[in-house]
Amino acid sequence: MNLHALRVFHTVARLASFSQAADALFISQPAVSKALKELEHQLDMQLIERAAKGKKLTLTASGNALYAHARSIFAIEKAAIDDINARKGLKKGALLIGTSTTIANYWLPPYLAKFKQKYPDIKIEVQVANTAQIEQALLDCTIDLALVEGSPHQTGIISRHWQQDKMSVVLSCDQQIGKNTQKWLNEQVWLLREPGSGTLEMSLKWLEKLKIQPQNVIQLGSNEAIAHAAAQGLGIALLPQVVCADLIALGKLQSLVEFEHMDMARPLLQLQFKDRPSSHAALAFEAVLYAE
Repeated sequence: MNLHALRVFHTVARLASFSQAADALFISQPAVSKALKELEHQLDMQLIERAAKGKKLTLTASGNALYAHARSIFAIEKAAIDDINARKGLKKGALLIGTSTTIANYWLPPYLAKFKQKYPDIKIEVQVANTAQIEQALLDCTIDLALVEGSPHQTGIISRHWQQDKMSVVLSCDQQIGKNTQKWLNEQVWLLREPGSGTLEMSLKWLEKLKIQPQNVIQLGSNEAIAHAAAQGLGIALLPQVVCADLIALGKLQSLVEFEHMDMARPLLQLQFKDRPSSHAALAFEAVLYAE
């Protein structure tokens, strides 16, 4: 198989654009089209749907299958390059970490400090997004290591338990709780994260377990936004305790004591793309994450 043509196909499929692929590969758009046609001719199958102008580029079933293989092939290629650089004793190189907002804000900083003290010459970049976006970045090999809340959903990703993140049901200190707590909670406005968020996934699981079926929901894009909205009396939320600690200490939020006996916690996981060997920098950071 022509690996140049396969790289062109992989780039087009990843970016869903002929023009963006041409820019990324520093070749002309006609050269991109020519490489794809040659690859389809060689394989004797159509890989990309020829949609009308302006329509989003889509892959055929065969194209999706080949893209999965190509992703693994170029993941191994990147791992080889990373490995060669890493053999210089971690004196140069980069570590790209993908993580969710809560982990980036509250859990990750002390581990980054320890790693940087041990390996000062390694460049660190942290990409912050929701769990679904981080999984996709891991599959696209744009990050080396991922730390998220909740279980992975994408095929090809494996997980390892890292920490437990305790959660609480919180509301404004000015709110008065009804005598029938269960009925009262069902009638309240609930503040939830957006689809794809690990916090949303865990919140929905616990709401179901607590037999709470909120009819009035407001979605917000970060746990901090939810915590401050709850403190203003906008609604009730199920949030990590690390997010709420300062507002509770200031007397702006309260946690429902009715649920404090329950072990409401979510796992924080390290994710890895199973077809991509970890770089030396990623392995060194893992050692810091799991050090006693």
